[in-house]
Amino acid sequence: MPTPLAGYTPYKNLPPLAGLCTVEEAARPGLSVEECVRRLKRFHYCFKRLHQILTARITAEPIYELKTGFAHHAYLCAEHVTALRTRIGEMREPPLGLEDVPHPALEAFFDEIQCAPTTEELLCGAYLDAIGSLMIGIEKYMTDTHPLTDAPSRRLLRFALIELDEMNRYGSAAGASLGTAWLPHYRVWSETILHPMLDEAGCLDGHAQASERLTIPRRYSVTPYQYDPVPKRDERFTDPWNQGVNAEAFLYSETYPARAKALMMLYKRLREIDVPEMMASIIAQTPGKPWGYYRDMSRQLWDEARHAMMGEVGFVALGVDWTKAKITFNWSHRLNTECTPMERHGVLYFIEQGLMPRTGKRYEFEVGQASGLPLIATIQDFDWADEVLHSQIGRSWYVPQFGSLREALDYGDAAWSKVLSNWATVKEQGLTQHENWWPAVYQMACAADGTEPDPQVLAFAETYEAKRADLQRIAAE
Repeated sequence: MPTPLAGYTPYKNLPPLAGLCTVEEAARPGLSVEECVRRLKRFHYCFKRLHQILTARITAEPIYELKTGFAHHAYLCAEHVTALRTRIGEMREPPLGLEDVPHPALEAFFDEIQCAPTTEELLCGAYLDAIGSLMIGIEKYMTDTHPLTDAPSRRLLRFALIELDEMNRYGSAAGASLGTAWLPHYRVWSETILHPMLDEAGCLDGHAQASERLTIPRRYSVTPYQYDPVPKRDERFTDPWNQGVNAEAFLYSETYPARAKALMMLYKRLREIDVPEMMASIIAQTPGKPWGYYRDMSRQLWDEARHAMMGEVGFVALGVDWTKAKITFNWSHRLNTECTPMERHGVLYFIEQGLMPRTGKRYEFEVGQASGLPLIATIQDFDWADEVLHSQIGRSWYVPQFGSLREALDYGDAAWSKVLSNWATVKEQGLTQHENWWPAVYQMACAADGTEPDPQVLAFAETYEAKRADLQRIAAE
């Protein structure tokens, strides 16, 4: 017997229904609003936990490439949390209940990943088990929900799948690069703990029958996760306490040519890897804020990681081995171990404001233009744009906690002065010889482009000792 659709022909054979689906597909029923919201809340919870897990591991992860990867993916997760919060709020669901845990087994699943004791297990747990399962759940949702009535959800999930696939492939490649000796141990954990927890949760998306309670014993998360605020670096960072070169003294001197200053700016960009290390501590140790705070702070954290990679690429493009420059972690180490999260945020905002005048980011962009190196100009152009955004983020989330902008700046100034006042302890503790690495890096760049080193540039040697009086003066003011 023919169906009513059998004789339906789109007008002039135009794609029907705005290209979302066929009429036949739209004629079938889909999930209810209630079921859509229930599953979307699961996805929201998963993205939020992934954001927390990846952010919290940035500081103590020693491998530079993984620090930047975690920073990127934590930001992507934050964006998807934001999109899902907006969509759920559109679906007749007050109160939203977005902070509720969907199922105790799902909570335990993410707790286990967060507490993974090794980088390898973290990679596989987060990228393969969690992100892989999230992709399966979203793909099932895309199949089950109605393509026309729930088109807004399908749209945002389509973008989520693109980025989840990229993250999943990154995690697979990163895990494989670290060898295979750890795989048997991981598989036991995954097959006996993680997968059974998801089964008890009714699968990650909650479409299956869930158990009434968690029965799978925890392994790594028996003891709750403790954030590690001490920055770690891999073996390429050979002298992380080094204060042997005063980059700012070189950059702001009228004595030196723009091309050489461009090289020093690349050092400053790569040195910014300490900002994600510090900002991760603010995010991890500041609970209870509106979600917009975490989204914006994650964006800034990712930008700072991107700036470090800009410096890395710039060095490579100029034929310089960036590991010969001594990339320090003094700033993140001192702030994370000596200041409160609020003081760290104050320091961050206070320093950002110093980048806005003409002697700040505009000057660096002009130096990039004057260097004759188009890549450097591009790097500084976007670095400047990002810092303007970061200043706005500070005005949105940091300044309102004070009575005035002046009070907010004074608080940050005082916190920064507290750190500067005993900066000399780095040398006094004998942590480094403060080697002047600049001549070797400069000569490397000259050799790569076939130019003779400028003797005046080569002789630059304003070291930590020369800077010490300035630091003490600033701290006393």
